[in-house]
Amino acid sequence: MKVTAFIRKTANIYFRLRDGKKDIKAASELSISPNHWSPEKQGYKDRVALVPEEEKMDLNHKVQALTRMIEKEYRDDADSEWLGEVIDRFHHPDKYKTEEELAADNPPSFAELFDEFLEKHSLSEVRKKNFRVVKRALMRYELFVRETRRGMKDFALDINTVTKDTLADIWDFMENEHAYAEEYPEIYATIPEKRTPQPRGKNTLIDCFSRIRTFFIWCYNQGKTINRPFDKFPIEECLYGTPVYITLQERNQLFEADLSMRPQLAVQRDIFVFQTVVGCRVGDFYKLTKKNLVNGVLEYIQEKTRNHNPRTVRVPLNDIAKTILERYKDYNGDTLLPFISEQKYNQAIKEAFRLAGLNRVVTVLNPLTREPEQKYLYEVATTHTARRTFIGNMYKKVKDPDLVSSLSGHKEGSKAFRRYREIDDEMKQELVHLLD
Repeated sequence: MKVTAFIRKTANIYFRLRDGKKDIKAASELSISPNHWSPEKQGYKDRVALVPEEEKMDLNHKVQALTRMIEKEYRDDADSEWLGEVIDRFHHPDKYKTEEELAADNPPSFAELFDEFLEKHSLSEVRKKNFRVVKRALMRYELFVRETRRGMKDFALDINTVTKDTLADIWDFMENEHAYAEEYPEIYATIPEKRTPQPRGKNTLIDCFSRIRTFFIWCYNQGKTINRPFDKFPIEECLYGTPVYITLQERNQLFEADLSMRPQLAVQRDIFVFQTVVGCRVGDFYKLTKKNLVNGVLEYIQEKTRNHNPRTVRVPLNDIAKTILERYKDYNGDTLLPFISEQKYNQAIKEAFRLAGLNRVVTVLNPLTREPEQKYLYEVATTHTARRTFIGNMYKKVKDPDLVSSLSGHKEGSKAFRRYREIDDEMKQELVHLLD
């Protein structure tokens, strides 16, 4: 079997394979002027003017490489169609590669992998939103390294090369990002956030890195990488103080406060009180419509568990909830009640607490220093205070975690739920009197 290259009157180079009586030919995409072709050398003649040496060597090498490829892949049933396919595969190898081979040749970037993770991993929309915040911070970290590190103008995160040292560097960046935002404004113009970066406390950083770890575990399980940098980068548990919630007396004080001079604030006060008697997370609360009311019961499926453990939460409405719904029966919006943005809702809650005289001093953990400090109740009140109020007061009444969690939507054995079951002084008094 012998393979040779030749040209006709055109500039295209043909390849011919002979084996016994077999004589097949096919054209390639290689070309050369007929005046420059040497049949003996299977390439350019020795003395060809006006053609750069690099161009001559490149064509000669390609002719030799294609000849070797034809010889290597030759088979007994070879024909002109087969030869044409071998030549086409030489010129366009990607056309004949499997998806796995193409993926290996063109690995996705870190950002593309993160997007694939968000698309394919089972996550609620709320959690996807939180993961996207982390992704944007990681992309800003790339820009920060390019901007500040010598010799790293082309730096990019690589799922295969991230180490515990890389993670430590990312931690440092995210911890100090609020300062870098002022020093390198162009980074934040490229990948902006709705709000100016604020100092991140340790709990926030732990949450961020728990999400990054989830992404790496997914990549490992999907065969995207064999790299497991978090094996050598342990993450601490978040540290929380005792949840702050208002008593039923304080809730009634808020509900009965005269806010007639601030009618819009009174609306948000009513919405907060309604949240305290149904216990929804604010993300679920804002999605409620009148269709969620079924025979005097509020029914909904939590966004947090919708994709992996959907369970309908059913909360019967008490008299306060019914009073508030009656108060807004003429509201014709798409939502159950006239909600405003979550940020403005939080601001309204604090203001309503202050005007209602809810100024009890409570001890909370400072999120940045993790040290206890004293605050007025109206300073720490948020949307989540409503949920804590529902759970904390419910547990004081029934002291049955399974029953309370069936109304709050917490899963059995939830660490978060255990924080709501702080045994207060009133419950301790009841226990002591058992010894009388």
